[in-house]
Order: sequence, then structure tokens, then C-alpha cells
Amino acid sequence: MIDFIQQNMGNIIVGGLLLLAVVLILRSRAKKKKAGENSCGCGCSGCPSSEICHTPKNEE
Repeated sequence: MIDFIQQNMGNIIVGGLLLLAVVLILRSRAKKKKAGENSCGCGCSGCPSSEICHTPKNEE
């Protein structure tokens, strides 16, 4: 087991960093959604898809 870890240390580190990046991105998106912010990063005024994003709850 120790040999496997030593031989693949670079892959383990890179994989861990990628996993950390994905977790941080997902956490950031969840916080923004909870706060009511949109996911595209721009304002809704003038957006052609604003009707799709902000449909009233009773119409769904």
C-alpha cells in the first residue's frame, strides 16, 4: 500500500486539488442560490431568458 501511494503521489495530489476545486465551486453556487442570486453572473435586465429563470411558483 505504501508503494502504491509513493508511486502515485503526483496523481493523488492533483486529484485532491481538483476535488477541492469542485467542492468549492459547488459550495459557492449553493450559497448564491440560497441568497437568491442568479447563476449566470449578469443582471436580469435585458436578459432574453429572464422569463425562464423567474417564472412564478404557481405557474409551474
